Amino acid sequence: MSRNILVINPGSTSTKIAVYEDGTELFSENEAMSCEVVSGFGTMHAQLGFRERQIRSGLERRGYDLGRLSVIVGRGGLLRPLPGGIYRVGPAMLEDLATARYGEHASNLGAFLADRIAAPLGIAAYIVDPVVVDELSDVARVMGHAFFKKRSIFHALNQKAVARRWCREAGRAYEESRLIVAHMGGGVSVGLHLEGRVVDVNNALDGEGPFSAERSGTLPAGDLARLCFSGTHALREVLAMINGKGGLVSLAGTNDLRVLAERIKSGDAGAELHFRAFAYGVAKAIGGLAAAASGRVDAIILTGGIAFSTDMMTNIEKMCNFIAPVIVYPGEGELDALALAGERVLSGEATVSEY
Repeated sequence: MSRNILVINPGSTSTKIAVYEDGTELFSENEAMSCEVVSGFGTMHAQLGFRERQIRSGLERRGYDLGRLSVIVGRGGLLRPLPGGIYRVGPAMLEDLATARYGEHASNLGAFLADRIAAPLGIAAYIVDPVVVDELSDVARVMGHAFFKKRSIFHALNQKAVARRWCREAGRAYEESRLIVAHMGGGVSVGLHLEGRVVDVNNALDGEGPFSAERSGTLPAGDLARLCFSGTHALREVLAMINGKGGLVSLAGTNDLRVLAERIKSGDAGAELHFRAFAYGVAKAIGGLAAAASGRVDAIILTGGIAFSTDMMTNIEKMCNFIAPVIVYPGEGELDALALAGERVLSGEATVSEY
C-alpha cells in the first residue's frame, strides 16, 4: 500500500501544502491570504478556521481523497526550547501554541492545522525541527552580561534538512559530520553542526549575526540603547528596525536581491557596496564558526532563497573555500523536509518524541 503524506507550512500571508506519495511529490498548493484578510483577524490563532478551510478547498480542487493519507506533518512554531527531531502533536503542545506562551508567529498554526485534519482520519500529526531547536553548547550560551542569555531561534528545519542531504550524497552519517550551514532569506542564520547537533547559531529573529534582507543583525549596543531612550522612537518602531525594516530594506530600500543586482548593472556604487557587505557578513559568520570548530569542517552549505543568486554565492565562496568545500542548495525546501520526516516516521527510522 502506498504511503501518502500531507505537509503544511503556514506563512504570514499564505499556507503552503503538498502531498507526497512514496517520497514523490504528487502536487503542491499555495493558499494565499490578502493583507486585508490577515488584518481582519485579531490574533494569529483566530486565523485557524479560515486557513483550515483553505487547505481543505485546495485538496478538493485537486480531487484528492483524504482517506489515502498515512500521516500529516506541519511546520513547528514557537515552543519551549527543544532538541532537534520529530514531535507528536498533543494537548500540551497545542495549549502552548494557542496561548502564544513563547511568542506569536504564523508557524504556530502548523501543529493545529495538521491535528485538525489528522484527528477525524484517525492518523497521527507531527511537527519537525521547529525554529526553537536548542542544542547549543554551554559555552555558546554565555553572553557578555548576566542579564542576558543566548536564545536559539533559527531556520532549524531547512538547516537540518540540507545538512542531512549533504550527508546522504556524501555517504556520511549526519551524527558523524562537522558542517557549517548558512540559511539566507528574509533572515540569515549560520549554524555549526557538530555530530548531529547545532552547537552554535545566531538568533536569526531578534537581531544577532549578519544582516539579512529584512533584519538588522547585530547592531552597536550602545548606539541602540541611546536610540531606545532618545524619546524619538516607540518600542514597536525599534523592534521593526531590527526585524522587518532592517538589513537591505533599510540600507537599500528593497528586500529583493534581484533589484540590487539590476542597480549594480546600471552602475550604482551604493548597491554594489551593500551587495558585497551582505556576502562579507555571512562569510565572517562562517569564519567565526570555523574557529569554534577548531578549523575541522567537512563542508560549508549555503542555502535559502538568496542562494539562487550565483553572484552572491560566488562572493561568499571566494572568502570561505579555504576552510572547506562549499556546497550550494538553493531554496528553502521546507515542504520536502517535512515530507522526509514523515517518511522517516512511517519507515520506523525516526524516533518520535513527546512534547
